[in-house]
Amino acid sequence: MIFGRTERGKAPVEPVTLKILVAGGFGVGKTTLVGAVSEIKPLRTEELLTEAGRPVDDTSGVEGKHTTTVAMDFGRITLREDLVLYLFGTPGQDRFWFLWDELATGALGAIVLADTRRLEDCFAAVDYFERRSIPFVVGVNCFEGASRYPTEDVRQALDLDAAVPVVLCDARGRESVKEVLIEVVQHAMAYAAERRHTVTG
Repeated sequence: MIFGRTERGKAPVEPVTLKILVAGGFGVGKTTLVGAVSEIKPLRTEELLTEAGRPVDDTSGVEGKHTTTVAMDFGRITLREDLVLYLFGTPGQDRFWFLWDELATGALGAIVLADTRRLEDCFAAVDYFERRSIPFVVGVNCFEGASRYPTEDVRQALDLDAAVPVVLCDARGRESVKEVLIEVVQHAMAYAAERRHTVTG
């Protein structure tokens, strides 16, 4: 498109827009992931951690974290000319889970971000998407200093279905995150095709 007009002989492309959730435990890197790939300035709803929240915000393992998402993160990335993803990062703490149902409405799929040092923190997200039949992939955020485990070990630890992709990633790296997003889209499309086949078959 040049100055709002399409090139001669080319029809304008109306992109398909898809909604992807980014979920996981407190301090796992959801805000970082959205910010790493968003082509617009990401919308963030972060607030400083306070003494009042200390009893309910478990910062063990993420002692350097001073802010927390209280509503959502939002970003956008164009994967192809005809495919745009809207990313919605969910808040990690239990007390904000009431927002998840609203954010999950209309979602194609989700990324459950995991930290192997606090793997139990993503159990709730895995359970949430399994119960609602929302296709998801597990992205293991490879923090510096954290032990590396084979993806199959992570799958067993989380008791995941064999069809759920588990991928290693760096939530700070644009290309790494793009690979995870492509995995989500492919997995969600395969999941939808299989469900259609089951219904019509």
